[in-house]
Amino acid sequence: MQVTKTASFSLSRTSLALLAAATLLSATAARADQTAVLMDGPVHRITAADVQADGMRMPEDARAIILAQPQRVEQIVTNLYVRRALADEATKQGLAKQADVQAALVVAHDKVLSEAWIQMMQERHKLPDQVAEAQARNLYNAKPERFELPEQVKVSHILIAGDTPEAKTQAEELLAQLKSGANFAELAKQKSADKSNAGKGGDLGYFARGRMVPEFDKAAFALEKPGALDLVKTQFGYHILKLDARRPAGVQPYTEVRDELLKEVRAAAVQTAISVEADKLMATGTVRTEAIQAFSEGVKKQ
Repeated sequence: MQVTKTASFSLSRTSLALLAAATLLSATAARADQTAVLMDGPVHRITAADVQADGMRMPEDARAIILAQPQRVEQIVTNLYVRRALADEATKQGLAKQADVQAALVVAHDKVLSEAWIQMMQERHKLPDQVAEAQARNLYNAKPERFELPEQVKVSHILIAGDTPEAKTQAEELLAQLKSGANFAELAKQKSADKSNAGKGGDLGYFARGRMVPEFDKAAFALEKPGALDLVKTQFGYHILKLDARRPAGVQPYTEVRDELLKEVRAAAVQTAISVEADKLMATGTVRTEAIQAFSEGVKKQ
């Protein structure tokens, strides 16, 4: 039920896909000894550098978590060892000389080096903090309508799951405790069935009308003053609501969108630099439309 309040932004042009691919060589990779041997045999060995390189194909936000687990790393290491041994066997069998395999190897080679180039461009065209801040503020001031928000409320809740007399009684008892001065956040941590926010004292953050289920939405916006409480039933069970704050319709403060704007202007600077170079390179080639058409027709006939 939680609603993200941060404004979202998008970037255009095909170079964005290349920019995203640069995570292959992300600086977030662990700084372990790259030469450490993690598995070896009579012919082959797998080092920490191999694991780091393989780890770059993982989602960036999950990479560190996965590589911090010895059991997961062991699985990666053994898989890499088998792959390396299989690749060696394939080479001995002459498979590397097959046209389709050779083409795949060239594509893989190009992918790694092009992504390394993109990473280099990211570093070269990284905006200084002062310049990025100025551009972000200019972007914010130029189009304030991008950051307009409707009326919002900030609500915390305690969920007692179920549609039974017992669940209703428990919710009513908790409401009575709260009206007598009990700590809402502590009760939410102890009693709420909504574990996605129970640890935060039931805090759902700010949300606008229409973002919650109808019964919850109506009750939340009916609360008038911070600290006001209510009990409402929805398809999830019984909710005890507490109004934390109310925000009138208006423009989001710069401080709330600053991080996203900084990301946008920094990404745009790199994207522009990459686009310029990519366009120059693309101009050196000629698209063979007839050959492409013939290729697609041939695939259809297979």
